[in-house]
Amino acid sequence: MKTCLIIEDSDIVREIAVRIMRELSLEPIEVESPEAALDRCRQAKPDVVMLDWDLPSFGALDFLRGAAQLEPEQRPVIVLCATENDPQQFTLAKAAGAAHYLLKPYDRASIEEKFAAIGVIDAAPTDDARKAS
Repeated sequence: MKTCLIIEDSDIVREIAVRIMRELSLEPIEVESPEAALDRCRQAKPDVVMLDWDLPSFGALDFLRGAAQLEPEQRPVIVLCATENDPQQFTLAKAAGAAHYLLKPYDRASIEEKFAAIGVIDAAPTDDARKAS
């Protein structure tokens, strides 16, 4: 089963993400801090990381810098989760290693679409494909 490391300080948002990961047949791994996330990546590379941009103290950029220092085979796909549609923020995060982003509040459909687009999960069949079968 593929894994998703969820780095989120909000219990409620983390709980929602965990539920969605299970619905998508991904194994959720919850951490509250970037330090714990980096330790987890060193132990076993997750298939994807959902990284909250607004983390207290040791922030998202700190995690991205730490992830960039991991061995290439330990570096996961990183999806930045942000509350503001700020192109400058996304450019900065992309330069630091988060090639993808999602806007909060997210839902199953937005996560499923993003994860399918980046190859973490298979794309859901379209309505046309369902009708044809």
